[in-house]
Amino acid sequence: MGSNLDEKIEPTFQQVVNRNPGESEFHQAVREVLESLGPVLVKYPEFAHHKIIERICEPERQIIFRVPWMDTNKEVQINRGFRVQFNSALGPYKGGLRLHPSVNLGIIKFLGFEQIFKNALTSMPIGGGKGGADFDPKGKTEGEMMRFCQSFMTELYRYIGEYTDVPAGDIGVGGREIGYLFGQYKRLVNRYESGVLTGKGVGWGGSLARTEATGYGATFFLNEMLKVRNDSLDGKLCLVSGAGNVAIYAIEKLHQLGAKVVTCSDSNGVIYDEKGIDLALVKQLKEVERRRIKDYASYHKHAKYIADGNIWEIPCDVAMPCATQNELSGKDAATLIKNGCIAVSEGANMPTTPEGVKIFLEAKIAYGPGKAANAGGVATSALEMQQNACRDAWTFEYTAQKLSEIMKSIHNLCYETAEEFGTPGNYVYGANIAGFIRVAKAMLAMGLI
Repeated sequence: MGSNLDEKIEPTFQQVVNRNPGESEFHQAVREVLESLGPVLVKYPEFAHHKIIERICEPERQIIFRVPWMDTNKEVQINRGFRVQFNSALGPYKGGLRLHPSVNLGIIKFLGFEQIFKNALTSMPIGGGKGGADFDPKGKTEGEMMRFCQSFMTELYRYIGEYTDVPAGDIGVGGREIGYLFGQYKRLVNRYESGVLTGKGVGWGGSLARTEATGYGATFFLNEMLKVRNDSLDGKLCLVSGAGNVAIYAIEKLHQLGAKVVTCSDSNGVIYDEKGIDLALVKQLKEVERRRIKDYASYHKHAKYIADGNIWEIPCDVAMPCATQNELSGKDAATLIKNGCIAVSEGANMPTTPEGVKIFLEAKIAYGPGKAANAGGVATSALEMQQNACRDAWTFEYTAQKLSEIMKSIHNLCYETAEEFGTPGNYVYGANIAGFIRVAKAMLAMGLI
């Protein structure tokens, strides 16, 4: 990050590492926030006195459970499920469920920790949490997905509720999975408690614009960063990684704002289309047919598919990492800068390694960290909760307009906080400090929680 931990904070970080051995992603997320907080403790000495940092780094509740289910061959499979309820000072726990073979407690804790500050930045009344399982949705049948989701919810339902904890989707959990999860919850509790899960289908309590929200929001944030530099997205050449929900709608909004996106990717490789990505085809392949991105090249012969390729080696003006954590290394960051990249907005959670972040900050490019740039998804989830609470349904335009205003206010809050604490233009410090102060003040007001 370019700065060492403040000497008053170093022992706290060491305590986190010692107490949570082997959870490298969690350590990385905690350190990244703690490196910003030195000046906060100078301005608010009461935070140190009441050990707010130590309390924020320890989840309120960590739930780990067995998920048994039967596959198509009548074989019994066993996965491990997680829900980390990290901080509820601002509202019920809120955060997605991730289904991916890499999921472990450290990854869920890193995501939950990030979620506390991301949710605080939205100004919505939501706390931070995260969950998921080490289950691989790839190649599973419809029936297997349903049986897994039902088994997962049969345990999870005890710990969630519209005033307690409101999960949503993440990697591997889209509208179909939310449907199965919600159906099982409804059967178990015998109530139509639509506010308990977000990302629902529009016909049954979902919010218009939720599907688009994370990708749109990260693009809105990018646009605001360029605006304060008297620049815009018009005519910019863009790289977007990933081909899931976030990447697809980042590409859509970039196109609408006049930019040209030439890449997308999945875990097997990269598509480079110099004529501009054919978004309708990507949506068909990924959202409808659930195929691999390499199939794009069989429809457009001019497009190149690079198996295991590095997307960040392609020259661009703007980069949006929208795939997964630590996908963009220090070496990649240096390559992007050398090739003329002027702005990076993170659609994924913590997609840039600490070395990469340091390079972006030193180069003084417009760099929007995930906890600020990709907060549009959870902000729109909170809007979905609002609609559920008042039995209402808003138009797409109304919700998208609210999303745009929220992203603008997150950008301004991060920008102004960075100025106030002596690091102008540093959105990493701005986001960490602004989010932390909001949560810390609430915790202070509530006594020893």
